This record gives sequence, structure tokens and C-alpha cells, in this order.
Amino acid sequence: MKLIRLREIDLIVLPEMFATGYNVDARAVAGCAGEALDFLRKLARQYSSAVVGTVAVEEHGRYYNRMYFVRPDGTFDKYDKRHLFSFAGEHHSYTAGRERVVVEWRGWRILLQVCYDLRFPVFSRNRGDYDMIVYSADWPASRIEAWDILLRARAVENLCYVVGVNPIHSRLIDFKGRDVGAVDMQSLKDFRAKFPALEDSDRFALQF
Repeated sequence: MKLIRLREIDLIVLPEMFATGYNVDARAVAGCAGEALDFLRKLARQYSSAVVGTVAVEEHGRYYNRMYFVRPDGTFDKYDKRHLFSFAGEHHSYTAGRERVVVEWRGWRILLQVCYDLRFPVFSRNRGDYDMIVYSADWPASRIEAWDILLRARAVENLCYVVGVNPIHSRLIDFKGRDVGAVDMQSLKDFRAKFPALEDSDRFALQF
């Protein structure tokens, strides 16, 4: 679990499928989705914070690896994992999401992403519509070097903060690719004004 300090504790991020552990057999773990969402709501209310985590859910006969962004009042946004991990067979049990989701929270615009999404930079390209990416993941130790490199790359190329949380190694990285202990909106704005690389990108040509 990672506690992100925007002011006090404003954002709590849990690993992918925090309630059950990562499982490519959706039917085996989707039964606890309601209970897991109730837990996220309780945690958000307790800490007066937004809470992020993913669970396997069943909806209209399909299964999704769904990220919830839950607020203290119990309201939430959801994002269904777009890139399914075919190497482990995730695509046989789950349905890929189609929507790109950016939420707003206490002055921050946050792009929601799940684990394997990290390897696909086009989908997460900053269109000038977010300040932070949150990755909830179950990234294995055998590929932890790739995790570190890709988190830094997403932060640098998108001029944003990146939060990456998994059970063994969590990171908070700033827009220069540095590990930091907190986020600072003014520093981000100042750097974007000084180095406006987003204005030269091809983000407006991308459609999802």
C-alpha cells in the first residue's frame, strides 16, 4: 500500500487485485468484488482520502479487472484494465476495457492505469489532460528492472508524476524521473512552463 501526500493523506493506492492476489481465473475471485468495494469505501471514509485498488468483477456475463477510485463520500469512478496480460492467459478470462479514464481529485487530474498498461505508452500519452498517472500492479520481481525503467519513462515523457504500486516495490516519481516523497503542483506547472514538450507531441492525433 502506498500513501501519497498531496496535503495530508489524500491518496491511498493498493496493489492490483489487493483483496485476492492476482489471479487469471476471473470466476475464482470475482465473487468478493462487492465486499472489496465496501472495504475501499470504508478506508476512504476513515482517512478522508481517495483510495485506489483493483478487483475482478463480473458484469453482464463478462469479467473485468476493474480499478476503483473511491472518494470519502462513497462515490467512485472505475477503469477496466485495457491491456490484458496474455503471457499469463489473462485474456482468456477477462474482457479488455475500452475507456481511457482521467479523474479529478483535490486539484489534481489523475490517469488511471493497471499493471501491464505500463508497457504501452501510446494509450497513456498525455493529451494535456492529466498531472499524475496511478498504476496499481502485481509486477513480478523477475522483471522489476523493467518496472523501474518504464515508470520513469512514463513520468518523463508525459511531464507528470507517476505512482506505481505493487506488493514488492512501490515508487513515486516526478516529471524529471526522480524518486520523491511528495508531490508539488506548483513545481510541475513551473517545469511545464519552462519546458513545454507536451505542446510538441502528437497527442491530439491519438484516438481511443
